[in-house]
Amino acid sequence: MESAERNAAASIPLALLAAAGLGWAGSRNGVSVGGVPLFALSIGLAFAMQWIAFVPAFAFRTERFYDLVGSITYIVVAAFTVALAGRIDARASLLLAMVCVWALRLGTFLFLRVLRSGRDERFTEIKRSSLRFLSAWTLQGLWVSFTLSATLAAIAASKTGRLGATAWIGVGVWLAGFGIEAVADEQKRRFRADLAHRGDFIRTGLWAWSRHPNYFGEIVLWIGAAIVAAPVFAGWQWVTMLSPLFVIVLLTRVSGVPILERRADEKWGEQEEYERYKRRTSVLVLRPPRRG
Repeated sequence: MESAERNAAASIPLALLAAAGLGWAGSRNGVSVGGVPLFALSIGLAFAMQWIAFVPAFAFRTERFYDLVGSITYIVVAAFTVALAGRIDARASLLLAMVCVWALRLGTFLFLRVLRSGRDERFTEIKRSSLRFLSAWTLQGLWVSFTLSATLAAIAASKTGRLGATAWIGVGVWLAGFGIEAVADEQKRRFRADLAHRGDFIRTGLWAWSRHPNYFGEIVLWIGAAIVAAPVFAGWQWVTMLSPLFVIVLLTRVSGVPILERRADEKWGEQEEYERYKRRTSVLVLRPPRRG
């Protein structure tokens, strides 16, 4: 078995083990449905949706609806948790609205992008292997579970409370992150749609202040959601505050920034203009360009 196949085979049980640990911690001090912790049920639903979607995706060897399914999963899992929590309080409603608005915008944006391009380069080799493709879908289940964990823990928590100053601070942070991500995505979409920029790299708008402003916005908005969720946590539920940390690690160390930086270096690394852009521009956090 080649290395990629071995890694895929190992990643599936590891993802399930991590999800089981998250499910146990997030279920503490939470409500149950039929004797089963609601938080754990929600995590299970996230994985089930990925595995169901994998079947037609592999049958047709297509990745076109991978990101769309991920976005829909966020909405369905959050709504499922609210519906079964046995109550609809202000915090749960607010968190559900935040998840839905974010997922609808990003999911639509990503789906339309892959339809325009016809493919997602990440899956060129992966979708040829059933094991590697299944691993990708399983890891998306883990991605959704960890990213959404603070939100789900708050919705399913036994403890409730009125929205206070902390929650509104969180909403402000979320709005800032959502705005940054949406504006950055739209700026890049328009840049790529302009034939005059074909083969060039974007360095205007928010992209003059960060090489990956959309990822920065993504991180900020999940920090905001965690701030809204945190006031009702107790005991082991605090483990779900790993949610924004997971997003940070994933985007800056695993699947986001490193991959795009490598591709950009391969494409424009010999151009002085690109090298100057890299020297002057922050990798992630928005800040004015450096001199030089």
